[in-house]
Amino acid sequence: MSAKNLLLELFVEELPPKALKKLGESFAATLASNLVSRGLAAADAAVTSFASPRRLAVHVANVATKGADKAVQQKLMPVAVGLDAGGNATPALLKKLAALGADASAVPTLKRQPDGKAEALFLDSVVPGATLAEGLQVALEAALAGLPIPKVMSYQLQDGWSSVNFVRPAHKLVALHGVDVVPIGVLGLKAGRETQGHRFEARNAVVAIRDADSYAQQMESEGAVIPGFAARRAEIETQLKAAAAKEGLTPIDDEALLDEVTALVERPNVLTCQFEKEFLDVPQECLILTMKANQKYFPLLKDGKLTNKFLVVSNIRPDDASAVIGGNERVVRPRLADAKFFFDQDRKKSLMDRIPGLAKVVYHNKLGTQGERVERVAALARAIGAKLGGEALANAADRAAVLAKADLLTDMVGEFPELQGIMGRYYALHDGLSSDIADAIEDHYKPRFAGDSLPRGLVGTVVALADKVETLFGMFSIGQVPTGDRDPFALRRHALGLIRMLAENDLDLELRALIDIAATIYGSAVFGSAPTPSAAVQHTASGLFSVSVTGKAGAPIDPNASSLLADFIYDRLAGNLREQGYSAQEVDAVVSQRPQRLGDIPKRLAAVRAFAALPESAALAAANKRVGNILKKAENAVEDVVDTGLLKDGAEIALHGALVDVVPRADAAFETGDYGESLQVLAALRAPVDAFFDGVMVNADDPALRANRLGLLAKLHGAMNRVADISKLSA
Repeated sequence: MSAKNLLLELFVEELPPKALKKLGESFAATLASNLVSRGLAAADAAVTSFASPRRLAVHVANVATKGADKAVQQKLMPVAVGLDAGGNATPALLKKLAALGADASAVPTLKRQPDGKAEALFLDSVVPGATLAEGLQVALEAALAGLPIPKVMSYQLQDGWSSVNFVRPAHKLVALHGVDVVPIGVLGLKAGRETQGHRFEARNAVVAIRDADSYAQQMESEGAVIPGFAARRAEIETQLKAAAAKEGLTPIDDEALLDEVTALVERPNVLTCQFEKEFLDVPQECLILTMKANQKYFPLLKDGKLTNKFLVVSNIRPDDASAVIGGNERVVRPRLADAKFFFDQDRKKSLMDRIPGLAKVVYHNKLGTQGERVERVAALARAIGAKLGGEALANAADRAAVLAKADLLTDMVGEFPELQGIMGRYYALHDGLSSDIADAIEDHYKPRFAGDSLPRGLVGTVVALADKVETLFGMFSIGQVPTGDRDPFALRRHALGLIRMLAENDLDLELRALIDIAATIYGSAVFGSAPTPSAAVQHTASGLFSVSVTGKAGAPIDPNASSLLADFIYDRLAGNLREQGYSAQEVDAVVSQRPQRLGDIPKRLAAVRAFAALPESAALAAANKRVGNILKKAENAVEDVVDTGLLKDGAEIALHGALVDVVPRADAAFETGDYGESLQVLAALRAPVDAFFDGVMVNADDPALRANRLGLLAKLHGAMNRVADISKLSA
């Protein structure tokens, strides 16, 4: 069985650009794995994927003409059924053999083997390996069926009678094993060696592929196509950098845009274009977004600032590219003009004047309008600001929160929703508001995604906290809790953003207090009486809001919303900490104690890690686990109160003495935030704890004595669990 390299290409009409990369990877991987499963290719065979706007292709090294024969053993039936008393085959056995292509001559070769409580007859046979044509046909059909196609279309074949379903109409199929065509077919096509190159610039309209290994070279030289997605992407990236360097500028860094452009061109040619400088008066975020989203252009930057030059990735390489350049410059001009028009029109009306319109925008049918939501966020922001910075911060956060959603009603954000918050900042500065208010309007959405920056100032942080906790509590209050992969309101992202702001900024704000504020505001604003409008609204927009929610009072808050939300946040916190490299035991030890100051958690984790390295840690962790179990089994609640007059045994006297010495030192270190010291001083308890459990009967017959010893253990348990539950470190 000779092994040769295999090339398979499906030539189609333009494939969906945003899906092309995944389509190419899936096509190659599924086809290769099917060949491997049929013994036609080795598990470690080199597989090369090709994907361009009009083709999916794959090259697989060392594919056999025929798979290896396989020895198989088939169970036929119990011996008692297949053979009569004389050992002759029964009609049932002969019928079974016939169905398998054998006859009575195979009976002497049958094997008798135990099968449960009885013996059964087994037939050994050899299954011929699949031929390449057979295996490749099945593999191709599986590869097409497994494509992550966004949307399938149905189209009629040339015979005028038949129809097939695929992502786009297919026109040619190439299947080469070395130099030989493999006789397969799919989607009404029969395999050959001919394909088509570039629509306009191919040297030959039809490219006849000589052999499997010449595909990439022939497509480039004859077809004017770079078929490999990765190779084409690398070529575009090289050209972008070179073109930008000529201008002394930097192309915008956007991996998604680079992938999409790679999926749109077969023969990339990067050209430099420009637009009128007057458009630079428009915020650069608007111009960049319209150029990227609508035209797939690469804006050019200088020191992070947009210039009036941009790069176009053309699909043709004419000797004189002036017409292509001029055409793209004409195309982009109306887009930029629209952005300028929106910007100019939006500035004719202040953000504050737009606030009444929010009362007409539905936020959620159970939670009211955006106007009502703004009231809740503003109330939250005022309360949080007061806790973190007093009246001045409360007033600033209140005002920023009231204005934070106003840009939703601007033309620019209506056209480009991605700019919400960003445009709010520009319009706030135009309205004469301070930079901290303007920054907060933009930053209250942060962090928007994993790794995103946090709000740049304290006002923005307060409003961002208010916005996220309002969203979280509101959704939890009406039962909209994420399940499985479903999280339509991005609550997991909101929770992680909340955690990051509290922890990374080390804010003096307890999580319980934050949730309680939200519960109080929701309880009055949404499902009870309307709250008093925030100071900013009373001062500047009195009477513009209708904050009562008549008709919604019948939708009660889930009484468990606060506890469910806290559980959800701590669960997200635990997952995030594990992703940062902390062990499951370390995370569980800290998070199980529900620390309210999230900024303390890194210090607690460091303390736990240092404690775990002590020689005494294992014994104390096991002891803490034992103490916890004893206290759980106690008939009544146990208080950490010890009557020294009831201490009889030497071991319990010694343990109490150690606690009297150690606990004040541990508590003092804890109060100063020195969690490492607080845990490390507990090491002195190992010997007295071990002696106590070796020599003292906790559950004594005397109720007073038993209660006193339980109180001693409760005091020990409290000391060992202030920083973290060290029992979680026990194996």
